[in-house]
Amino acid sequence: MSTQEKLMGNWNQLKGKVKQRWGQLTDDEIDQVEGNFDQLVGLVQRRTGEARQQIEGTLNELTNQASGIGMAVGEKAREYVDQAGEKLRGAAGQIRERTQDYADEAEAMVRSRPAESVAVAFGAGLILGLMVALASRSRD
Repeated sequence: MSTQEKLMGNWNQLKGKVKQRWGQLTDDEIDQVEGNFDQLVGLVQRRTGEARQQIEGTLNELTNQASGIGMAVGEKAREYVDQAGEKLRGAAGQIRERTQDYADEAEAMVRSRPAESVAVAFGAGLILGLMVALASRSRD
């Protein structure tokens, strides 16, 4: 990856470092170069009188530092995503287990009391049917 590409990719992190290193540059001047390597080198050269090679070397160092920060942030974000994924998988497993437990309990209840279960299911169906009928009537 070229220095120009690195500079553009890390411009937001790099602006502060450039301002720290060359305090005589104004925020407006730094904003005007918008991450263009050659324009930034020219600007620093005009304002400070430093040699082009020295400026380029410093910018390369600052760019590498900024890209290292970006990589560290990305790595930390990946760690958080992995941890969140593990917790979600664990929670999903617990939900599956509890759901299966409830289904097993319901099945045991139906087997132990079939007549009552049929009566409850019939009553629930009747109530649900009445609610749907009333809801459809109120729409008309």
